[in-house]
Amino acid sequence: MRIPKNDVAAVVVDVQERLFPFIHAYEQLEATIVKFVKGLQVLDAPTIVTQQYTKGLGPTIPAVAEALGEHQVYEKMTFSCCGDPAFMEALKATGKFTILLVGIECHICVLQTALDLLENGFKPVLVADGTSSRKPADKEIAMERMREEGIIITTYESILFELCRVAGTDQFKAISRLVK
Repeated sequence: MRIPKNDVAAVVVDVQERLFPFIHAYEQLEATIVKFVKGLQVLDAPTIVTQQYTKGLGPTIPAVAEALGEHQVYEKMTFSCCGDPAFMEALKATGKFTILLVGIECHICVLQTALDLLENGFKPVLVADGTSSRKPADKEIAMERMREEGIIITTYESILFELCRVAGTDQFKAISRLVK
């Protein structure tokens, strides 16, 4: 099953300053999320950003916030983004049903969001190299669980080129430059 560009929105889950340095392979994760976000902008895909308890965990990390440009943040207290009515309203307002997920922590907020999206009639897609946890084993188990629940798992480069579909276009060239 191909993922159609006209039905895609993305969610950047809780990529926040105070937790991020404790995440496994956080430097690579930061670079991946930045490239992913910039690729989504090339493709004109809507992106929603959440923060878990900003007072305690801080704002979105600077590199990702900068890559996003002007954006609204949906602050939440629930682990699942879907537990926040404002987030759900914003997501529904996109009119998209295939939801690309990146962020932290994979085994908590990302997992619960993916499961709730599925339950609410959306098609969640986990961008595996765009998520992590403090411990690698937690991420691995969460990904196994998501796969068993029918959630699609991909990589940022794979999904960007799948959404691009055709080589030789300006979008293709811009995405090619990003992934190098």
